[in-house]
Amino acid sequence: MFTHSFSAMGTDVELFVEAVEDAEPLLAEAQIEFERLEAILSRFRPESELSRLNRERSLEVGPELRELVGLALDARESTDGRFDPTVHDAVVGAGYDRTFEDVERERGAVPGGDVSCAGEVEVSEAGRRVTLGYGYRLDLGGIAKGWAADRVLERLSSAGPALVNAGGDVACTGGPWHVGVETSSGSITLELVGGGLATSGRDRRHWVRGGREAHHLIDPLTGTPAETELIRVTATAGTAAEAEVRAIALFLAGDLDRAAAEADAAGIPAGLVDYRTARIGEAE
Repeated sequence: MFTHSFSAMGTDVELFVEAVEDAEPLLAEAQIEFERLEAILSRFRPESELSRLNRERSLEVGPELRELVGLALDARESTDGRFDPTVHDAVVGAGYDRTFEDVERERGAVPGGDVSCAGEVEVSEAGRRVTLGYGYRLDLGGIAKGWAADRVLERLSSAGPALVNAGGDVACTGGPWHVGVETSSGSITLELVGGGLATSGRDRRHWVRGGREAHHLIDPLTGTPAETELIRVTATAGTAAEAEVRAIALFLAGDLDRAAAEADAAGIPAGLVDYRTARIGEAE
């Protein structure tokens, strides 16, 4: 088993490959690919292609950004707007205006009025021009890590069974792989043969603004951090990117019972933690 770890896209990335021959060069290439994608997709880097698009509002983009924008728009449609790539200004307005390591954990309320989401995004069918509606910018952080993990997995799988873990967005093939997931009563281990797994929650990336807790998961209906009983959602899918979309959509269901009913109706294996089950877990 060959392993490699590094930091990219604001998180810790772990790579695992079960190979007969030396896989170290392939793992090094995988890190370079993650870093290349971060340079294209980061909203925190003013020179990134995504930042250029957000500034200019209309831009001929490269194939990576074109593909990811298309996936994000498909996800918005399939989740009835719960997943929305145009929450950029809402996230910034909530206080997530720089990399999370640099976010001030507590300060006064951020000035400004309501922030609208569900903005228009046009992607040309014949080319790669992406055009944003006036007053809207894109934040692809909710899907980019999973999508990058899926892309890198394709490369690693040429050497043998492989797993990519990008801060909880997991893509794997050739399992079984044993993956630990935090629940209300501790960690459980799931066995994945292939596909993706992702966790979204409000318990890690959160801060205080004006005496109120804020977090990075925006409800597009209000343009503010989602007010929900749920703390954390883990979902599985055929890819890590799809799993991330499912996790966010279930988180925005609002409460455990509704999220569980939606997951059951869609046949989505999922783990749900809300304040009630968290308290039960602590008591046990």
